[in-house]
Amino acid sequence: MNPKTTALVLIGYQNDYFANDGVLHSVVEESVDQVLENTLALLRVLEKTDVLIVTTPIIFTPDYSELTQPVGILKVIKEAGAFKAGTMGAQTIPEIHRFGSRIVEVPGKRGLNAFADTNLHKVLQERHIEDLILAGAVTSICIDSTGRAAFERNYRVTQLSDCTSGRTSVEQSFYCNNVFPLYATVADSRDLLSQLGVGDSDDAQ
Repeated sequence: MNPKTTALVLIGYQNDYFANDGVLHSVVEESVDQVLENTLALLRVLEKTDVLIVTTPIIFTPDYSELTQPVGILKVIKEAGAFKAGTMGAQTIPEIHRFGSRIVEVPGKRGLNAFADTNLHKVLQERHIEDLILAGAVTSICIDSTGRAAFERNYRVTQLSDCTSGRTSVEQSFYCNNVFPLYATVADSRDLLSQLGVGDSDDAQ
């Protein structure tokens, strides 16, 4: 894996998931603290490399006009008032902001797939990205949906088992063991750094 043609895509690192008072914090509360710790350790190593780091926040208009007939998780988001433009909950968590311009923000995400209605594919193509690594929340929803979309666009996909948050440990294990391997490589952050040949793998644990 070549750092110059590799991108890490961060999904859902926003207050409504990761802050203790986030309206959807309970969805990922079981694993979110450890996932954030692992992610930040990984970022501290990758920021010194040529790996492209991208964040794709999901933000809706105040009246959720783009959700005409929401079902499932999107219905829950609307009913809870989550990820609404102009609210603290929609903001990227401060731990990610501290990396400043080293992390490229790609706006426009309104649903489960980070490629839909965004210029993520264009950003990746401009950097000649071949390997795409995913981290964030929620494993069974946005992470899986984005991973499949990346695979369909001919990226080599890596799902980070220790930097993704499922709704339960059972769900996390099921996706990492049974679903992701159908289209992606599953690795933890230590394995990833070894494959990239960068940093001290101990920094990511």
